Amino acid sequence: MNNKMTHSLLATCICASILMADDIKVADVEAQYTTRTDIKASDKLQQTINFGFANTTGNTETLNLNGKYTLAFSTVGYDSEKLSIAFDTSAFVTKNSDMTDNEEYTVNLGLEQNIAGDWLGYASAHWLRNTFRNFDNKIMFGAGVGKELYNDGQHSFKMKVGIAYNIEQYSNNQPEHKYTSLTEYLEYNNQMNKTSLLFVKIGASENFDDFGDYEVLAVAGFSFAVAESLSVNIEEEVRYDKIAPIGFKSTDTKSIVRVGYNF
Repeated sequence: MNNKMTHSLLATCICASILMADDIKVADVEAQYTTRTDIKASDKLQQTINFGFANTTGNTETLNLNGKYTLAFSTVGYDSEKLSIAFDTSAFVTKNSDMTDNEEYTVNLGLEQNIAGDWLGYASAHWLRNTFRNFDNKIMFGAGVGKELYNDGQHSFKMKVGIAYNIEQYSNNQPEHKYTSLTEYLEYNNQMNKTSLLFVKIGASENFDDFGDYEVLAVAGFSFAVAESLSVNIEEEVRYDKIAPIGFKSTDTKSIVRVGYNF
């Protein structure tokens, strides 16, 4: 595992260095709900690199390339249960006439383990920076439980619910916002055949102090394998922030086509 971790950290550093370069227009636009990480881990380290095209509307109107790096593995956790760990990092930078017109950086860390019967427990940490949505830093630490409610081999449905602590630091003069939120997540998958998957994912975060202050993220898409290690994803994402940062729009969308390589 030491060698695996060394190689993983090296790959992460190389990827992050490339994505931070000023002249790179590559971007990650496959957003994940902030208190949840999709973990498909095994004892063998799993890594994925994705590249593709995306169109955004809302606070920015751009057509971009996009990219993402993800790693996941499992180990022995509490009470000798399997503990899955996943990490991903991304950058989203576009320029027109040498002027940056969209920029986003994210880091996600998630842990997931069975705790009782079919129930699992999870913990996660998320960091986002996007000054075009007025976030210098948006940080969330979350924990909760989840369960697969239905699975007949083709259709599956699962849910997660938890609590998160949020810190939002803004690019303008708006004061820092700290609050605790209730988080919910629902996912539906339709394994149409051995190579094709249809999916819908919906996440929400509601401020405990004011349930009128909430955010919803919905992603619907289609994924299909074109080779043993290659896959293609077509996705549509809609994010709605009921109380958006002052001077910014509540709704952002992303249309995504990407190619993934697993190794």
